[in-house]
Amino acid sequence: MTDSTASLIFCSTCGDKMASTAAACPKCGAPNAAGAAGTSKKEWLPALLLCFFFGVLGFHRFYVGKVATGILQLLTFGGLGIWALIDLILILIGSFKDAEGLPLKR
Repeated sequence: MTDSTASLIFCSTCGDKMASTAAACPKCGAPNAAGAAGTSKKEWLPALLLCFFFGVLGFHRFYVGKVATGILQLLTFGGLGIWALIDLILILIGSFKDAEGLPLKR
């Protein structure tokens, strides 16, 4: 078995090969339970609401476990609002990560 096939699994719905880290089967779209482990336990909606209402205080960063940068946002008023605005956009487009580097659960 080569390294390129070592990370392939079979879809439980259609039987097609897919990457073990894929969120869903590319052929049939069935969710991959093994790939779901690649998302955070924290949800994006509370992070979005915390960032929208209390972004300059960094509450959304405390929520996802980024305590050090949460304190920095608290002390700098969210980088005078710019940092908080960038975080809000990242949360909205789904690019914001938790403290472990995992994307927030939708």
